[in-house]
Amino acid sequence: IQPTSLNDPKLVKLKEELVYWINSTLKPEHIVVQSLEEDMYDGLVLHHLLSRLAGVKLSLEEMALTSKAQIHKLEMILEELDKRLGLQDSSQIKWNVTLIHNKDLLATIHLLVAMVRCFQPELDLPPNVKVEVIVVEVTKSGIKSDVQTEVLTVPRLYNGFNALLCLSGHPGEDPIEELLKLEPHKVNTVKKAILHFVNQNMLSLGLQVADMEKQFADGVILLLLIGQLEGFFIPLHDFNLTPVNPSEMLHNVTLALDLLNDIGIQRSSVDPQDIVSQDVTATLKILYALFKKHKGK
Repeated sequence: IQPTSLNDPKLVKLKEELVYWINSTLKPEHIVVQSLEEDMYDGLVLHHLLSRLAGVKLSLEEMALTSKAQIHKLEMILEELDKRLGLQDSSQIKWNVTLIHNKDLLATIHLLVAMVRCFQPELDLPPNVKVEVIVVEVTKSGIKSDVQTEVLTVPRLYNGFNALLCLSGHPGEDPIEELLKLEPHKVNTVKKAILHFVNQNMLSLGLQVADMEKQFADGVILLLLIGQLEGFFIPLHDFNLTPVNPSEMLHNVTLALDLLNDIGIQRSSVDPQDIVSQDVTATLKILYALFKKHKGK
């Protein structure tokens, strides 16, 4: 990190918030962190955070005193954390055992921010924190250096997206079923993120969704959303643009779910009647499937 960025008030505030979050989370265990640079490298704090936040208890020694033992401990912890954070693509992971053990501040912050976004998405970390970093590359002709901007936190709107991605990291579990077991404020954070995703993509049609359950029940907005995301036009004679009875609504929703099958999106055992009946779980499952496929676009 560039020396000038180290003194940036936003970065200083983010570090303070992360230290406060760790200490609040681990208060029952009487663990106190004073420095992100000095207190995270041996795996002790990360192991306790993993245990408290995800309920995961690994059979590891409490105090790893040698460098070899610390690295082994970090390997086990980060392997489990990466799974829990829903990061299947290694290009998304901005930390590794070596960086954390070498007290790399950038990697440590990236990891802790990812943990907050996954396990406590409602937590209000400072948004839009960026730092200037020097990237050094060794080439045949010598050493090249370049200054790049590294994003540490994103706008608050994306917190719910991260929570969704985190939920998808639980193998064998339906992310939406898991979501609805959480506290109401966490569920609302994710609902807002999905609504933001929907409304961003419906903007060009002049449409806006405010009530997730009711406005998707007749299938019209769902069909238009699929068309927008997939880049195709659904002929108006194929569906009812202004359905007036449950039969017409069911026709629309059935067509929408058939389209999802055709483009290879899992329906997660959702029946068309569930959407028409304004079943929140079914509606969320379909919208999550679309979000998961198109989140990067």
